[in-house]
Amino acid sequence: MASSMDLKSYIVELNAKIESTLDKLLPPKTQYPGMLYDSMRYSLFAGGKRLRPVLTLATVEALGGNLEAALPVAATLEMIHTYSLIHDDLPCMDDDDLRRGQPTNHKVYGEATALLAGDALLTHAFQVLGTVQTGITSDIMLRIVGELAKAAGAVGMVAGQMADMENEGKQANAETLAFIHANKTGALLTASVRIGALFAGASEEQLQALTTYAQRIGLAFQIQDDILDVVGETAKLGKAVGADAAHAKSTYPVLYGLEESRDMVRRLTDEAHQALQASDLAAVRLHEIADWLVSRDN
Repeated sequence: MASSMDLKSYIVELNAKIESTLDKLLPPKTQYPGMLYDSMRYSLFAGGKRLRPVLTLATVEALGGNLEAALPVAATLEMIHTYSLIHDDLPCMDDDDLRRGQPTNHKVYGEATALLAGDALLTHAFQVLGTVQTGITSDIMLRIVGELAKAAGAVGMVAGQMADMENEGKQANAETLAFIHANKTGALLTASVRIGALFAGASEEQLQALTTYAQRIGLAFQIQDDILDVVGETAKLGKAVGADAAHAKSTYPVLYGLEESRDMVRRLTDEAHQALQASDLAAVRLHEIADWLVSRDN
């Protein structure tokens, strides 16, 4: 993709490719039982930044890999992310009515269908990885499957969600809060970059630099989300503000205050840039994405 293209246009172009790929990979609404596939598609195509597949593809591009061949792999990150949002919004967890400016899945389709739609997106991601032809070796694909399963599962995103729920109504200490953010949000963001790196044949030194970059922007992203939940606008965020306070959740602004939280975001972003600068990568887009995450208002 043209290096002269601004970041917004770059992301718009990638998103069009990602959405076209997702549409081809998912069962059509006309297939029985259509309610399930309609529910899956409702949340999957409800908008959003597509940050995780964008990170995968930008990493592939930074390493000179095959962007088109990587699209189905990148798309699985969005399936996993969307499943987690559907489940997080359920009454038994965060009990949210609004997501990306639209009623949450269970408000439209009911709790049982929403639960099954999330389950289906999760397992369909691994079906895609097990069947898609990408031109990479089976050993590399096996590593990618392992990366995604670890990030999404019992020692990653699910562990972070559990710790988040356990600490509702009380202020977690710094170590627990870091665990929640590193796992609930950071694990899948880090996997997005690592999967792109593995797909494109990164060296171990490049993989380590990209992992450090991803870990730093993953934490910065979640702290920025915490900040926006305090100072953001519902119209821009596409979800209700103040939800963390309403659920008495542990957040960085609560523990450290807004200004220190903003300083943390800036420091983490600087460290992400430094990690990339120490690697032999054409990583202009990854640098730009790190800066965009700091300045975003949604």
